Amino acid sequence: MTFDLLIRNGTVVDGTGQAPGFRADVGICGDRVEALGDLSMCKANAAIDAAGQIVCPGFIDVHVHSEIGLLTGVHRFAEVQQGITTQLLAPDGFGWTGLSPKRTRELWTYTRFSIGEVDIPLGWQTPEDYLSLFPDNSAANVYPQVPHCAIRLAACGWDARPATDDEIGQMVDLTRQWMDAGAGALNLGLDYQPSANADFRELVALCKVAAEYGGIYAAHARYHTIGRVAAWEETIALSRATNIPVHISHERVNDENADLLEKIDREDIDLTFESYLYPAGMTHLYMMLPMKFQTGSPDQVNRRLKDPAVRAESIAELQKWLGRGDQIVGYTASGNGTGQRLCDLAAKANTSIAAFAYDLILREREYHSVIFPWQVDAEEAERTVTRTATHPRMMIASDGIFNIPHPHPRGFGCFARILGHFVRERKLLTMEEAIYKMSGFPARRFNIPDRGELAAGKAADLVVFDPDTVAAKSTFENPTRPPTGISHVVVNGQSVIANGEPTGVFPGQVLRKK
Repeated sequence: MTFDLLIRNGTVVDGTGQAPGFRADVGICGDRVEALGDLSMCKANAAIDAAGQIVCPGFIDVHVHSEIGLLTGVHRFAEVQQGITTQLLAPDGFGWTGLSPKRTRELWTYTRFSIGEVDIPLGWQTPEDYLSLFPDNSAANVYPQVPHCAIRLAACGWDARPATDDEIGQMVDLTRQWMDAGAGALNLGLDYQPSANADFRELVALCKVAAEYGGIYAAHARYHTIGRVAAWEETIALSRATNIPVHISHERVNDENADLLEKIDREDIDLTFESYLYPAGMTHLYMMLPMKFQTGSPDQVNRRLKDPAVRAESIAELQKWLGRGDQIVGYTASGNGTGQRLCDLAAKANTSIAAFAYDLILREREYHSVIFPWQVDAEEAERTVTRTATHPRMMIASDGIFNIPHPHPRGFGCFARILGHFVRERKLLTMEEAIYKMSGFPARRFNIPDRGELAAGKAADLVVFDPDTVAAKSTFENPTRPPTGISHVVVNGQSVIANGEPTGVFPGQVLRKK
C-alpha cells in the first residue's frame, strides 16, 4: 500500500488517556489516518522519521481569542506551532453576526482588546456567513459555539435589564440557528457586556435549546458581580435546572472552591473546567470598574467615565483589583506603556496606580489590554497551579490573545509548557494524562467529531514532538517566542508545521457537531 504521508518509528500516545504509549508507524491517506502498526514495508509519497518522538492527536484549544488571528495578522501560526489543530470560536460569548452595521461596529470595538490591531470587512448576517471565512483560509480547524454577546445585543441592545419574553424568544431563535449550523456549545462571558445583563431565566431558556441539540453550556462565570463561589453555584444551578453539561472557563483550584469541587464529585454534577496554568490573566481595564459603570455601548460608557463622581468611585474599585500594580500593559492604541508595569508607569506620571489605570482607559478607550498577575504570593500561586494541573475535571486551554505588541505568553506557549514543565520537569502528569487533557478530553466534552484520538479512520490531525526537548519559550518579558521541540503538525492530512516552521498552507475546516 502507498500512503500520502507515513510517519515512521514514533511512539504513539492515542489521546484516550487509557493506553500507554506504543511503538507504531502512522499511515495517512487524504485527510484520514488509514493505518497504525508496523508499516515498514509500505511506500509513501512523503515520510517523517519520528524516531525518539511522540506522535499524538492534534491538540484542541477550547478557549482562545484566535479566530480573527487565524485569518489575518502576524501570528496566524502561533497556535499550530504548539500543536493546536482545532480551536473553538466565540470565547466569552464574543461574536459579531446577525447585527445591524452600527451594533456590529460597537461590539467589534468593545471586543478589540481580544482582537488586536487587525481590520477585516464586517457584516456577517448568519452563522454560515461567518463560518464561510475559515475553510482553506486557516491553518487550524474551527468549531462553532453560540456567541451569547452577539445574540443578546441583537435582541436587547446594550440595555442593563432582564430580557422580555419576546426578546428571549428572539435569542432562542438565534441560538437555534447556531446549533443548526453545528455549534457544540452555548458560550457566554458573564462579566462582559452585554452578556453580563442576562438573568437566570434567560440563561435557562437558552440552555434548554443547547441541551435539546446535545450541546453544553460554557461560560466565563459571573465573578465580578456575585463573587466566585456564587458564580460556580449559579453554573451548578443551571445544570440542574436544564439537565445540561456545564463548563467553566479559565479556572483554577484553591481553598475557595475546593469544597464546591468535592460537592460536585459527591453529587455527580456534570461539570468541567479549563485552565492555562499561568499565575496571571489578561483582559481590559474596563472589567475592573464597578459593573454599573460598564453597562451601555462603548460611547455611552466612555462619556460616563468623564464624570468626576464616577471617576472617584471607580478609582477606589480599581485599587482593590490592582493591588500592588504589577500588571503589564499589553497593548495601547498609542503604543505608550506597552510591556511596562502599571506601578512603574504610575510612578513616572507621579500619580496613584488606580488613577493612572483610569486615565489609561480614558485615553486609550477600548484599544488596550493588560496582563493581570494573581495578587497572591509565589508559594500560594505555585500550590494553586499544582492543584489545578492534576484535577481530573480540568482540561487545557490557552485563552490566548494575538496581534497585539505584548500579549500574554500563554497564547504562544501554553500547550508546550504542559509537556515540558508539568510532564517532564515536575512529573505532575504522565505524558498520557497531559495529552488526554489537550486532545481526547476536550473532543469528548465538546462533542467534536473525529478528533482527539489517534486511530485508524479518525481525522489526520497529528502532532510530532520530542518529549526530551519540548518546551515553551514565551515569557512575560518575551511573550511571542515560539516553542521548541514540536517538529511536525498535520491538519486534515496536510503539513502545517514541518521541522518546526510553518509551511504556509491553510487546510483548516469548520468542524460541526453531529
